[in-house]
Amino acid sequence: QVQLVESGGGLVQAGGSLRLSCAFSGGTFSTYAMGWFRQAPGKERQFVAAVNWSGGTRSYTDSVKGRFTISRDNAKNTVYLQMNSLKPEDTAVYYCAARLGPIATTKNYFSNWGQGTQVTVSS
Repeated sequence: QVQLVESGGGLVQAGGSLRLSCAFSGGTFSTYAMGWFRQAPGKERQFVAAVNWSGGTRSYTDSVKGRFTISRDNAKNTVYLQMNSLKPEDTAVYYCAARLGPIATTKNYFSNWGQGTQVTVSS
């Protein structure tokens, strides 16, 4: 059974950086597309970034383009989200998700989810 464990969240000032990590276990990591989603209080869970099995194809929501970078290390079974130039509106719980198959940007296509990690950006 696939398990995902996020880490790296925390409190940071606006303009700062954080790197989230998601450790994958219970399956063949290199056959899964991976994604990051976030959910702010009172809002729906939203797509942030996704990467295909090889790392060669990436997708981002418009609001994070140029600031966030998704990457993966198939030797370490880990996906990362490097977040730079953070803004208060980036504050949310960030979730890692896995999908057996091609890259996707819709949460309904992802069948496996982590427990989330809190990111808080102060102004």
